[in-house]
Amino acid sequence: MQKEYQAILEMPVTKLGIKTDQHVLKGIDFLPLDTAILAPCTAIAEGVCQQLQCYLEDSSFVFDLPLQLTGTAFQQQVWHAIGDVPAGQTQSYAMLAAKIGSVARAVGQACGANPIPLIIPCHRIVAQYGVGGFSHQTAGTMLTIKQWLLWHEGLADFVG
Repeated sequence: MQKEYQAILEMPVTKLGIKTDQHVLKGIDFLPLDTAILAPCTAIAEGVCQQLQCYLEDSSFVFDLPLQLTGTAFQQQVWHAIGDVPAGQTQSYAMLAAKIGSVARAVGQACGANPIPLIIPCHRIVAQYGVGGFSHQTAGTMLTIKQWLLWHEGLADFVG
């Protein structure tokens, strides 16, 4: 598993598998807590890990990383709109959908397909009445991660 990552970083509720090429961040995967840590093996992976550490220390940290996003035009439109939601705030799937002229279910699907969670903060997009899903999951570990991220950003109302 470690060969596909250029770094594996520990967080309180998960480990993050960092995927890069020579110059850009391509993906972040949530990995089981028992996954071995992997020190960054490229300069870009080192920069990603440094910025993620800054976020862990200060949830209002603003990421500034070169990204390579692979997705449909619609997914990229949603991911761009997600970036406008600041730390410590949420927006419902329906509100985001209205902003871009779509529907909540399509926005939710695009959120679930986000290849770079945390950097593109899809955890800030929630259901109209509750936390909603995360990474195409509505229970279990992924929901725990979303709740922790919201709690980390000062939004304790979403923690179950």
